[in-house]
Amino acid sequence: MLRMPSCLLKPTRVMLSHKPWALFILIFVFVSFAYHKLYWGIWEDPKSRGPLYGSSAEISCAHYVPSSLNIAGGPSPSTGSVFFVETSEQTTPSYLFSCSVESAARAHPASRVVVLMKGLAKENASLPRHWAFSLLSCFPNVEIQPLDLTDLFSGTPLAQWYLQPQRQQEPHFLPVLSDACRIVLMWKFGGIYLDTDFIVLKNLQNLTDALGIQDDVELNGAFLSFKPKHKFMELCVQDFVQNYNGWVWGHQGPELLTRVFKKWCSIQTIKSMSCKGVSALAPEVVYPIPWQDWKKLFEPVSALELRKLLKNTYAVHVWNKLSHGTKLEIPSQALLAQLYSQFCPATYTKMKQD
Repeated sequence: MLRMPSCLLKPTRVMLSHKPWALFILIFVFVSFAYHKLYWGIWEDPKSRGPLYGSSAEISCAHYVPSSLNIAGGPSPSTGSVFFVETSEQTTPSYLFSCSVESAARAHPASRVVVLMKGLAKENASLPRHWAFSLLSCFPNVEIQPLDLTDLFSGTPLAQWYLQPQRQQEPHFLPVLSDACRIVLMWKFGGIYLDTDFIVLKNLQNLTDALGIQDDVELNGAFLSFKPKHKFMELCVQDFVQNYNGWVWGHQGPELLTRVFKKWCSIQTIKSMSCKGVSALAPEVVYPIPWQDWKKLFEPVSALELRKLLKNTYAVHVWNKLSHGTKLEIPSQALLAQLYSQFCPATYTKMKQD
C-alpha cells in the first residue's frame, strides 16, 4: 500500500483539521493566479501576441484580388505617392473609403498609396480588426500609417497654429485640419492628394502641378497634384496662417485655394487655364458631377451614357458630405454602383456579400 511522504503528513493533518481555512486559502491562491495571468495577458507587448486580425476580419486576397490584378513588384520609388488622410479618430473605414483607396491602388501600380489615419496608435504595429484593412492589405503598394500631426506640421508656419488649444473648439475644426494636412503634404513631399470620397478611373500622375475647378466661382482641394516645395503650395501654407478664419466653412479650403490661384494668375474669375506652371483643370476632369447634382450618382445610367459622361474624366468625387445618408442598391444600374463595380471590384464584391 502506498504511503504519503512524511514531509506532507503535517500540512495535510493541519488542513484536515481546519477545513474552512484550508478552502479559503486554496480559493485565494487560485484567484491570485488567475488575476496574475489576466493582468499580464492584457499588458504584454502586442507584437508578442502577433497580429490583431481574427478570422472574421480576414480577407482572402486570392478571392477578392485575383493574381492577374495584383500588383507585382511593388511601387517604383521614382513616382510620387498618392496620399489619403483621415483626421478624425475613425478606424472603421466605409465602403466608399475602401473603394477610394482600392481604385487609386489599381490606377497607380507604380506608386505608393499612403493612407494616414489619426486614429491609429503609433506604438501599435498591428491594424485594427476590420475587413477594409485586410482587403486593402492585399495591394502591395498600399501603406496604412498613423497620422502624426505634430511631426507633419513641424518646420512649417502651421506648427504654432496646431498647438493652440482653442482651435479644437472651432465648429469646423476637423475639415480645417484636413485642409491643413493636404497643403502641407503637397508642399513637403509632393505627389497626389485625394479625399476619401473619390473613385479613381485613370492614372493621375500626368496631371502635375494641378488642381480642379469645382464650379464657375471656386476651385476645390479634394484633388491636388504638385511637385515638392512648389511655390504655389508654399503660398497656400502661408495664406492658411495669415488669413486664418476657422469659423467660416471652406475659408481654409476651397476659398483659400481660389484666392491664392487668383493672385498667382492675376485674374478676377476662375476658368480652366494654366499660368506660371499651375493648371486649373476643367470640372469634368475630377468633378464631373457638380455638388448640386450629387443625386445623379444614385440614378441609373446606361453603359453608353456612362462612357460619354466619363470620357474626359480621371476621377469622380462622390460628395460624401451630402450623399452619405443615401442608400445605394447593390447591384443596380445606378451610376455609383457601376463605378464601384468597374473601379474597385474587390470592395464591390464585399458589398454584395454584405
